[in-house]
Amino acid sequence: MKLGVFDSGIGGEAVAAALRHTFPSAAIHTVNDRAHVPYGNKSPREVIRLTNAAIQPLLAEKSDVIILACNTATALAIEWLRDRYPTQKFIGIEPMIKTAASLTKNKIIAVCATPATLTSNRYAELVRTYGADLCIIEPDCNQWAYRIENNQLNHAHVKQIIDDACHQGADVIVLGCTHYHWIKELVIILAAGRATVIEPSEAIGRRVEQLLQLR
Repeated sequence: MKLGVFDSGIGGEAVAAALRHTFPSAAIHTVNDRAHVPYGNKSPREVIRLTNAAIQPLLAEKSDVIILACNTATALAIEWLRDRYPTQKFIGIEPMIKTAASLTKNKIIAVCATPATLTSNRYAELVRTYGADLCIIEPDCNQWAYRIENNQLNHAHVKQIIDDACHQGADVIVLGCTHYHWIKELVIILAAGRATVIEPSEAIGRRVEQLLQLR
């Protein structure tokens, strides 16, 4: 089995690591586009162009599934890619609004994501479908991807964001960008039991199994 993993930057490596644990015998190839990271402040047309260019090696090696380990690329480019390459299987990553809705007890969640994800049609659809009765806090995390990519993360800033979300009553925090997976343990520590922190790494493996009918 060949799995291709694309992300704009280093976030995809966290997803690839989870997939290697789930599928130890699979050939997993990762590509990124660090020359143009972050994607979160780019236009939909630019995200489509950059994503299409970046995944060409994964298409060339005939990956059984290509995982877009980038919430922004998923939100803005995956439908275009599916139309452009109808025989290729794609899996995207989206903010886990449905899961958060099932976990929250007080109907208040926080979604940490890029501006492009939060303003995308797909995110709006997820909110309409699964979050209509939720209070959704959307903190300003627009610098997180860049700072994580360049090892410049300001822990005090992250603490302020998480404290503010928890003070507003959020009992679930959604990490809606794969860059943020690298700071999941930090966010869990900062949440200090006040909120459950979720991201979709494990769910991707289950989706691969479904798509390839492995079980």
